[in-house]
Amino acid sequence: MGGRHRTDELEGGYNPEPPPRRRGGAGKVLVPLAGAVALAVLLGVAAYVVVNKEGPGCGPDKVALRVVTAKDVEPAIAKIAEKFGKSGKTVDGKCMAVTVSGSDSAGVAAALSGTGDAPEPDIWIPDSSLWLAGLPKERAPKVSGNVAQSPVVLTAPKAAAQQLSSAFTPSWTAMLDAANAAKPDGLAKKVRVLVLDPGLNAAGLGALAAAAGVLKASGAANTDELLVGVLRQLSESKVTSPDSLFATLAKTATRVPIGVTSEQSVWAFNAKNDAAAVALYPAEGTVNLDYPIVTVVKDGPEAKAAKEFTAELVNAASKKTVQEFGFRTPDGVGSALTAEQGLNPKAPTALPLPDAKTVVTLAQSWKRVSLGTRLLSLTDISGTMALPADSSGVSRMKAIADVGIEGLKLFPDKTEIGTWIFSDNLNGDRVDWKETIPIGPLAQQLNGVTRRELVAKNLAELKAIPTGNTGLNDSLWAAYQKMTDEYEADKINTILLFTDGVGNDDPSGGITNAGILKRLKAAYDPQQPVSILIISFNTAADENRTQMTQIARSTGGTAYFPQTVLEIRNIFLKGIARRLCTPNCPSAQQ
Repeated sequence: MGGRHRTDELEGGYNPEPPPRRRGGAGKVLVPLAGAVALAVLLGVAAYVVVNKEGPGCGPDKVALRVVTAKDVEPAIAKIAEKFGKSGKTVDGKCMAVTVSGSDSAGVAAALSGTGDAPEPDIWIPDSSLWLAGLPKERAPKVSGNVAQSPVVLTAPKAAAQQLSSAFTPSWTAMLDAANAAKPDGLAKKVRVLVLDPGLNAAGLGALAAAAGVLKASGAANTDELLVGVLRQLSESKVTSPDSLFATLAKTATRVPIGVTSEQSVWAFNAKNDAAAVALYPAEGTVNLDYPIVTVVKDGPEAKAAKEFTAELVNAASKKTVQEFGFRTPDGVGSALTAEQGLNPKAPTALPLPDAKTVVTLAQSWKRVSLGTRLLSLTDISGTMALPADSSGVSRMKAIADVGIEGLKLFPDKTEIGTWIFSDNLNGDRVDWKETIPIGPLAQQLNGVTRRELVAKNLAELKAIPTGNTGLNDSLWAAYQKMTDEYEADKINTILLFTDGVGNDDPSGGITNAGILKRLKAAYDPQQPVSILIISFNTAADENRTQMTQIARSTGGTAYFPQTVLEIRNIFLKGIARRLCTPNCPSAQQ
């Protein structure tokens, strides 16, 4: 089953004109995102603006130039094209007829990558060069300058910004704190961060790149895990368009909403809403949407026309035009940006755009962490789970229950979770496991309570069986068969095993240590990965650590060996981080 994608919020209309010519695919442009939004270009195309149909000297034999732009810059480019059409310029003695249309940049990127169905333009003006990341150089379209610029900023309703002034300093660092899943009691209690979906909007992807760069430069420990927590949190508060973002910002809520968008979108919103929002410029600087002029057409009279129109796009008059629509010129000048409109006419410090490899990696990470989760928790209730987890005296069972309940907070309501327990002969002769809660969405009602509440209650009531042994291998194999048989392609499918340092201890026999490894290696399918994450308390013996690590490695997972109760929250973040690399995760003991 493929991924599910919403189209109900995409704007667009029908183009009555005949479809223009098509060209072959031009390689892969942000393939992890392009495939997910191929439909966007069909549903999200703005109305066409046909320029110079009857311009000076134009007859039926004219050179047609198709220009596709990001939606926000389309009105400015249409105005430039209208002026160009009245100039009377010709190519090979023929009039040039320029057609301008606004479309989602992600959708055009899909078309250029060969994964979309939309016709390719002659000139493409996306909102950012980020959409070109991952395209092989030998197949990349020509970039012929930039037509405009708009910084990525934070934004909030004017009253909310004043309310937060003492607690929230506009910065990527503050945004990271407010969106950190590991700090639910920190700034996140006061602030909710809304981000434009990085799979559809360069402002969203640029914000992730800026925040990731600031986090890396900070030298903080566990930056990868921190970033994962942020991505997970933001994936639950993404919006599809600036209109949706500002509509959400306007709603009254217990937490103050802070949005991430482009400066130009704040200008456009305020132009219609009496300066109701303010742009908040990150203290560390920010990345700019750079609106590159991408020449797709390679030859013929259209290529000559593209060269002529490109020259028009970068002249002084056109720079003035883009400023009239709330953009800055490529050198940062924005004459229409004023403090009265909640904007700062001074250009913010520019952070460099990341290289193509970094962009593609970040896009892949976002795609994976945005997928749903289908998780089966397998908890050891053998006798040794009653032993102390550390010097605090808390038992291993209670420690696992407590962190499991806390870990539930990291998962959204749509997450599908089920729970099993295991020891030996728990559900009949040589049946060492027992289902306690079937897999399903955390928000689903079961006997009058949500699954989330039921899982938490179940964990809190877990008790070790004093004489119970550890039929780990048989239980794990049964769980793995279930998860592979019920694999769902639009989710990350995971088994989370909680156990202690004993490993498999099954006097009744069953699957051996060598046998479980052989079975898992044979069953694992990297095209439909089901990974095993192991959290094993107080595992000291090398042979047990090695066995656990090999079990995890055989499925692209990993094994963690916390020695204290305090280590567990970080373990949960590491576990979520595994979702970003499956099925190609490095396998190392933690």
